[in-house]
Amino acid sequence: MSPAVRGKRRCRMHGGAKGTGAPKGERNGAYRTGMFTAEMVELRREVNLMVRMTNAAIRTGLD
Repeated sequence: MSPAVRGKRRCRMHGGAKGTGAPKGERNGAYRTGMFTAEMVELRREVNLMVRMTNAAIRTGLD
């Protein structure tokens, strides 16, 4: 293991610039259903949060 290089914009070991990689969405060949798009992931997080809050409210109301 070695420390990070100061003042550099690229990884010393891998050379990949920040933001590089596969294209987003349908331009990526692995895109199929849209189930894992950023929008769907955020929607599922919000729904899960609402479910947890509702369950907590129900539990506290029953005690």
